[in-house]
Amino acid sequence: MNNLLQSFIQVTPESDFPIQNLPYGIFSHGADAAPRVGVALGEWVVDLAVLEANGFLEIKAGEYYFNQPTLNKFIETGKANWSKIRAELQDLLSSDNPILRDNQALRGQVFLKQADVVMHLPVHIPGYTDFYSSKEHATNVGCMFRDPKNALLPNWSELPVGYNGRASSVVVSGTDVVRPSGQIKFPDQERPVFSACRKLDFELETGFIIGQPNALGVPVAIENAWDHIFGMVLFNDWSARDLQQWEYVPLGPFNAKTFASSVSPWIVTLEALEPFKTNSPTQEPLPLAYLREDLSSNSYDIHLSAELQAANQDRADVISNTNFKYMYWSMAQQLTHHTIAGCNLQVGDLMGSGTISGPTPDSYGSMLEITWNNTKPLTLSNGEQRSFIQDGDTLIMKGYCQKDGLRIGFGEVTGKVLPAVEFNFSE
Repeated sequence: MNNLLQSFIQVTPESDFPIQNLPYGIFSHGADAAPRVGVALGEWVVDLAVLEANGFLEIKAGEYYFNQPTLNKFIETGKANWSKIRAELQDLLSSDNPILRDNQALRGQVFLKQADVVMHLPVHIPGYTDFYSSKEHATNVGCMFRDPKNALLPNWSELPVGYNGRASSVVVSGTDVVRPSGQIKFPDQERPVFSACRKLDFELETGFIIGQPNALGVPVAIENAWDHIFGMVLFNDWSARDLQQWEYVPLGPFNAKTFASSVSPWIVTLEALEPFKTNSPTQEPLPLAYLREDLSSNSYDIHLSAELQAANQDRADVISNTNFKYMYWSMAQQLTHHTIAGCNLQVGDLMGSGTISGPTPDSYGSMLEITWNNTKPLTLSNGEQRSFIQDGDTLIMKGYCQKDGLRIGFGEVTGKVLPAVEFNFSE
């Protein structure tokens, strides 16, 4: 990647979106405008539908890939076209290319302020799977709810543990989240009660988007897995811990996870993340042959943070700083294991990393860990305390890579918690 490449559009050094990034998203502008494809450049959205209509970014004659309400049609064209369009955009937007730079009329149509557009879910998501791949997080949870000496179950170090979630409740950043209700079982009571969730939590995650499908019954080999990934997003897999503790045995999470999962609007491509590849942690025991890969360059150095802003606060408090590089199981290993029994992944499928926690308390990726299940309440800058998330609280997650003067960011994913729906049940 050319760190010296400059755009004719001014981009500040602290921006997540230099010309070396160009993440894809879906936006609309104006009351009646249809959603369409854009990329982020500094504080601007570059309207790819307008460029396409003016003869740029051609993939197949007579076909339109960017005047679309999702990215799926473009993603389906394949990896070669992902690279082709990215290269053409970088050339078109570069400071030494006069074609767009000097065409003021076209520039006025192509560039829209991010502050003036509405962002939408970037892809149609046929299926959603969430993993449990942070060793630090799994160990912390195991210590809280099981024997600390046997915090990890025997299968955890042998395979990327995961579950199939609900694609229908994945929402784009900025969507409010209604507090869920369900069954809660208290230790001193014989039967559960129906109640609004009392232990609402966030999970600081990333996700990756499937860009190339596989046929039913044909697993993806580990050496080919990276070719099936289009890009990455920030991901908040909201969790109702009290509902989860009662329902998850024996089949895993259900209503505790189905009510909402929030994704960032911009998908950062693997090409943009290439300079930030790093080592994964050592895996012991050595995985079975189908999961073995070179650990020296199969992860990314992505700084991640979570912030909480109470309803009456002027600013948010940073409550977690962690890094994607702590993940024990890689995205390629997750994808390969997902298909090993013959599952057919589809373009647009979303794969969540699972909560990403680091080795120290300030790097824990959930309230469950930060407050150690309500035993160590968190004090906010305004003096309020939190054990879990309250109504009116807003969660903000951010992520970026930085190296040698280059910053590639994801923007943010936010969500505000609204009160639970009131139910009146007649006995």
